[in-house]
Amino acid sequence: MRKLGINFETDFWPGMDEQAGLALLREAGFDCFFTDYYADDAVLARYAKAAAQSGMVFESMHAPFSSPISINAIWHEGADGDAMLEALLDTIRACQRYGVRVAVVHLSSGDNAPCVNDTGHRRLDRLVEEAVRRNVVIGFENQRKLANLAFVFELYDNVPQVRFCWDVGHEACFTPGREYMPLFGSKLTYTHIHDNLCQYNGDLHMIPFDGKIDFSRVAERLREYDYQGSLTLELLPRKSGYYSELTAREYYSRAFGTAVRLRGMLDQPCK
Repeated sequence: MRKLGINFETDFWPGMDEQAGLALLREAGFDCFFTDYYADDAVLARYAKAAAQSGMVFESMHAPFSSPISINAIWHEGADGDAMLEALLDTIRACQRYGVRVAVVHLSSGDNAPCVNDTGHRRLDRLVEEAVRRNVVIGFENQRKLANLAFVFELYDNVPQVRFCWDVGHEACFTPGREYMPLFGSKLTYTHIHDNLCQYNGDLHMIPFDGKIDFSRVAERLREYDYQGSLTLELLPRKSGYYSELTAREYYSRAFGTAVRLRGMLDQPCK
């Protein structure tokens, strides 16, 4: 049976630490989780310890992409691009250090992201070399731009550590009308599942089935490519403004119920 996962950050719920947060996720029924990469290793150590105590699998880290430097910098010469590469490399190293399988990486940000070029190519070579050396999978995630995803999957086609993270919500609000699974589904290694109103740039990270995304199609695509990995939600409890009345326990119980519902849809025989 596919495992069910979710993201967690302590700042989602003021006053809640890593141990209490992961215990709450486990109580709700989740098997695994991911969090952001933190340059402060003490934070990651707390997540790893809390995971061991709660029985949760620490499955992924999300590499930096916006602060203090945009991920777009990897395509430009200069100190910012070098610093962003180092942050990505540090994420790979941290994944190995804590036994985390997947590092999720963006390749662009915004509508006016740079085109693929030799500068970015050289940096990505270095990143992929590190992932191979440390046996950490990179899940390159869909954003607004198709070309850079196609670039890496063609360039590193035979590298087992280069894989796809399908962000269901991003597909619906950043690239309406485009489907990524028919292009990269054979490389799928991880999911970011969330809902929104299918309005451009309306990246609300709502609980599935609360917005307008067609999750029967999501289930169909996952079945089509025989995805057996965890079904992992990426939710932001305070971003959409829809859940202010819920306690953390109520929120995660509701989220888990929708993950179970989606898993049930995948388990139904194809028509």
